Amino acid sequence: MLVLLCQVCHGLTLVGVPLFLPLIREDLQITFTQAGALAVAATLSYALGQVPAGYLADRYGPGRLFGIGLIGWSVLSAALGLIDSFWLALLDQFVAGAFRALLFAPGLTLLASWFPPERRATAMSLFMVGGFSGNILLSLTGPLLASHYGWRAAFIFYAVLGVGAALAFLSFTRETPRKAPTRQFAIAEALRLFRHRILWICGALQFIRFSAVTGFIFWLPSFLVADRGLSLQAAGLVAAMSAAFSVTSNAFGGYVSDRLQNPPLIIGGSLAVLACATALLVRVDSTPMLLLVIAAGSISLQFYFGPLFLVPMEVLGQRAAGTATGIGNLFANVGGLTTAYALGYIKDHTGSFTWGFTGISVLCLIGVVLSAVLARMRKRALALRE
Repeated sequence: MLVLLCQVCHGLTLVGVPLFLPLIREDLQITFTQAGALAVAATLSYALGQVPAGYLADRYGPGRLFGIGLIGWSVLSAALGLIDSFWLALLDQFVAGAFRALLFAPGLTLLASWFPPERRATAMSLFMVGGFSGNILLSLTGPLLASHYGWRAAFIFYAVLGVGAALAFLSFTRETPRKAPTRQFAIAEALRLFRHRILWICGALQFIRFSAVTGFIFWLPSFLVADRGLSLQAAGLVAAMSAAFSVTSNAFGGYVSDRLQNPPLIIGGSLAVLACATALLVRVDSTPMLLLVIAAGSISLQFYFGPLFLVPMEVLGQRAAGTATGIGNLFANVGGLTTAYALGYIKDHTGSFTWGFTGISVLCLIGVVLSAVLARMRKRALALRE
């Protein structure tokens, strides 16, 4: 439970930047492109840290890494609330992203190790429940706190909660109960993982997955305020609705995948729905239709999270789980930082987010094709293991 509590507190500050972005842009006097650069800075260091974090989790255990990561991330998030310069904010987010890298692969590996193989897609989906619960809580309370005390005080408050959760985790949580391997995971073994073609297909799908996630989570509040004319409070409610659908679908998607034992089917179906939702997001006119499209996109956005991270573990084994997870999330965050910057640049130069979300829709269609390729590769790989 402490892992999920830490994820809730992490989600409060992670989503705080996109939710408060209209206020941050005004306060720091920055463009949409510069706002995208803040996301790029955090995502770049986060992406570069994925493989090292996964390797360290496999070699030394994930628990302590997870706690240290949350402390570092939360302290630097609090520091962001004190910064009044774009360049200092950029540096702060870059360093914070490196600490955040210690949260994902170690945390996912830790939680998955507590479940039997047939329930691991559900377990990995539950890991994101905490983050999206923090998203919901922030979206409901953040605008209210910001309106009374300013975005800086609100952001610092949420960051302090993260420090407290991390200290509690380090004090009361023991290392993963899985049996230790007979020998430590070596660097040469980690490098050999790149020989597996299925890891590259999963990496391409991860690139697409997080491109869509970044579009929805980082840029959705700005899209609603700048392109649709909503207030920050209204945008916060829509973001809360989106997160509520995502957190529910995340756990349900993992459950369905475990029941069907067919992760590629879940991945391809989710991406097909997501392709339609991102294309319609910038084209529907009425508010009810807009909310319906956002709901559909939010459900499909995380429905296939657990299944996609499960496939490399199925094929490569639990021993390499942390490193394989880190590699997958490296690809994901390259997609995320590309989308974060590209959508801001497109908004500045075209005046709208239309072409940006259209590009995400095209990527999702490519993902549908890749999921069919993944299904064949997975079937052959599992047959060879039997």
